[in-house]
Amino acid sequence: MLIKFKNKDNHQTDAEALALELRDSNRRTEFFLLSIRALMQFTKEFALDLKEINSDGFKEDIGGLSELFATESKLKKIQSRFEKGKKRIDAFIRLQKKYLLDRENEFKDIIDILTKAMVTHDTANQEYNQKILKQSQKIEEITRLDDIKKLKKVLIEEIEQIRETVKEKQFQDSTQLEVLAKQVDNLSVELEKVRTESLTDGMTGIYNRKAFDRHIDDLVEKNTVTKTPFALLMLDIDDFKKVNDVYGHPTGDRVILAMINKCRKSIRGEDFFARYGGEEFVIVLPGASLRNGIKRAQHICKSIASTHYYLDDVAGNPTLSVTVSIGVSSLQKGDTAVSVTQRADKALYAAKHNGKNCVFSEKDRV
Repeated sequence: MLIKFKNKDNHQTDAEALALELRDSNRRTEFFLLSIRALMQFTKEFALDLKEINSDGFKEDIGGLSELFATESKLKKIQSRFEKGKKRIDAFIRLQKKYLLDRENEFKDIIDILTKAMVTHDTANQEYNQKILKQSQKIEEITRLDDIKKLKKVLIEEIEQIRETVKEKQFQDSTQLEVLAKQVDNLSVELEKVRTESLTDGMTGIYNRKAFDRHIDDLVEKNTVTKTPFALLMLDIDDFKKVNDVYGHPTGDRVILAMINKCRKSIRGEDFFARYGGEEFVIVLPGASLRNGIKRAQHICKSIASTHYYLDDVAGNPTLSVTVSIGVSSLQKGDTAVSVTQRADKALYAAKHNGKNCVFSEKDRV
């Protein structure tokens, strides 16, 4: 029996070809993953911000599905979740279409109401025109009078009547305009109030956790389409419980507000500042690298530590100073909203563990 052996060169050629094929397969997999996440982002952008159809819930589901593709390695879990996701997307599209159709019908009704109102307004104008016409006819008749004194007297009376008619019409028109203007202003104020209250912290007036979650999700997802780097700072007031225990919660609230004002002086208009919870805050610096984020965090940390507050409503009028610990992370390739936030949180924990009143980044070790 003859046994044939492949030579060493053939084995090497096969291994190289296999390695090239594997590398190409990995590149295609990475490209498909980025494409899927980009499509997920487009799907989120497609959804209108409508509370009535729970757009926020839909966007959270899409964000979770996108994150699943990036983090889950088991195919069965991805397949199962994706099947549910497809049904969710289809149901939401149908719901949004129905909502828009219903709104279209409502707008048609509004147009019909406005049309009828215009007809009524036109009728009022016709009555006004008829009054003016009758009065002009009277003036025409008056001009036929031979007695000049009588003519002058009657003319003055009729001109005064015309003036009163015009004033009455102007008053009616201005009253209607004022009522409509007030209704529009009130509606605008109420809509803005609802929108603002849902995304801002009641005590401090800055963005809340819900607004941060939405903002960070959008930034991470947009990064799959267009590269939008950012640095994330997570701040925590050191020993804040002692402040509340010693001076009371009202003083604690004032400390938080004072700290926020200090932070505002160190951030730009395009930076995102939110209360993450309790005495913990987050700052998102768009376009900033990790190094830039660390520099900004160090500036904030020193600025807060160097400030002393005079407590004029506390016995003895003591002065109070507080410090903050800050953790810094930056967006990396393959990141999710959860992963970049967790790294900032771990860095904050390291800063706390290292003695507080300092800055730690995701690359530092205790």
